[in-house]
Amino acid sequence: MHCDGKAPLISVEQLADELGVSVRYVRRIIAERRIPHVKVGHLIRFQRDEVERWVEANRVNALSGRG
Repeated sequence: MHCDGKAPLISVEQLADELGVSVRYVRRIIAERRIPHVKVGHLIRFQRDEVERWVEANRVNALSGRG
């Protein structure tokens, strides 16, 4: 953590690795504005807590058993 209490920002490559997807896919959802991100100059970065909320908001629950 940084001295202000916030976790450091992560890169496109780091996010792709953590989500288990390609860098190309992450760049596509950035271009489509489907994932929250921060622009730092020409760099794109992510806040982990925002990404975690985004993942939860996009969760698809399994159907209950058919019985």
